[in-house]
Amino acid sequence: MDRNPSPPSSDVEDEQAAGDSIGNTVYSKHWLFSILTKLIEVISPEKSDSNSNREEVQTELDEEMENDICKMWDMSMDEDVALFLQEFNAPDIFMGVFAKSKCPRLIEICVGILGNMACFQDICMSISKDDNLGQMLLQHLCDSDSPTLLETSRLLLTCLSQAEVANIWVERIRENPSVYDCVCFIMSSSTNVELLVKVGEVVDKLFDLDEELMLNWIKNGSCQSVGQSTDDSPEERPDFKIVPCVLEAAKQVRSDNPEGLDVYMHILQLLTTVDEGIQAIVQSSDGGKETWTLLYGLVCHELCQPDDPPIIIQEQKSVLASILSVLSAMFASQIQQEYVKRRKNMPLIGSLIRILQNMEDCGKRSFDNSKKSQPEETEKLETVEEDFHLKILKDICCELLSNMLQELTKENILEGLNQGHLNEQKCSCAFQNLLPLYFTSVESFLEVLREADQTLADSLEKRFPSLRLQT
Repeated sequence: MDRNPSPPSSDVEDEQAAGDSIGNTVYSKHWLFSILTKLIEVISPEKSDSNSNREEVQTELDEEMENDICKMWDMSMDEDVALFLQEFNAPDIFMGVFAKSKCPRLIEICVGILGNMACFQDICMSISKDDNLGQMLLQHLCDSDSPTLLETSRLLLTCLSQAEVANIWVERIRENPSVYDCVCFIMSSSTNVELLVKVGEVVDKLFDLDEELMLNWIKNGSCQSVGQSTDDSPEERPDFKIVPCVLEAAKQVRSDNPEGLDVYMHILQLLTTVDEGIQAIVQSSDGGKETWTLLYGLVCHELCQPDDPPIIIQEQKSVLASILSVLSAMFASQIQQEYVKRRKNMPLIGSLIRILQNMEDCGKRSFDNSKKSQPEETEKLETVEEDFHLKILKDICCELLSNMLQELTKENILEGLNQGHLNEQKCSCAFQNLLPLYFTSVESFLEVLREADQTLADSLEKRFPSLRLQT
């Protein structure tokens, strides 16, 4: 059976009495009100012992009820329907469901309906200001039901994306330490890619909105009880650290969901915007090796590969910028570590130069296209935005490349030449992008290159006279 059947069919709509439509829709007030009434009956059964016992153990919906509330779920995407639900206190009814129901499917649908309703600003404000409802929703981050977790995360992201209420949720989450453990538990243990992506988007948004919360989560190492305890001595969860949890989630989504990988790489990049975040990465139990290995592998073996068309850089510019930013921060902090030793960095240097080559090629194509036709205003704005993101990527790429080049030895360069990571064309591309800002790094590299390959060094000096004048 489909998770979300279609709204009431036309034969139902034809029976509606005049004035029964909700706003400008064809949906029936009477029908929707009857479903809300059924929900109230589900959570407020008759007070007979048999009914009470039955309800306590009911974990599944009957097919008719599920179909009806799924129709209401679909309908709630319409603003008139959402306002109607708000007017008739649907959020309060859903709170009753959260408090009393043992049925995961019913809870999932109710959270999903709230998620749809929260897409509309006034309703989102009302939902967000209800602290009891807010606390109940955060508790569902500790739910064991993946669909419920997904809808809860979607609802949180919707609220966090609305400036008028974002701070309410940030403060609420900051005051609930268990949210940290719930989120880390999902990232470190779930194999549900869709859920991991949505949870990642929530974390990314939280860190982007509030540096203090990010710092708290970086420092958080205490064990917290996750979910509602059912016995006197609840089992403690592992001592979660944010970086290993983010890495585990990134590994899960890397092959199935490029957008999800982008989200988790941006989370790592946000962590490196504060000293505590960099230290959390490089002072982990393995000294940051797991992080470096993952990001190194992505750049050298998965993204922007030699057989990819140069235009791929447009598609991957965001995730590459995040990855290279983290690698740059790690390289500057951990240059003495074995995993960033210079001998192993030639493939990465080759990949950085390939990224710059692809950006140059895309720039030439954009220039040629602009000469052929005058773009519309919207196309001009899109081009400016693309150029802006590519410039960010270029700046990050050049910074990392310059730092790596000046650490190379004669043996490193000989190895790079033999393996094809360096040649005249690639060195020329690197110099073209690094000069004049990173003149010192280029000059340092050229001095060592003379020892490895005097002919190549002389040829590069001829191409870049400014280097010859300085030596």
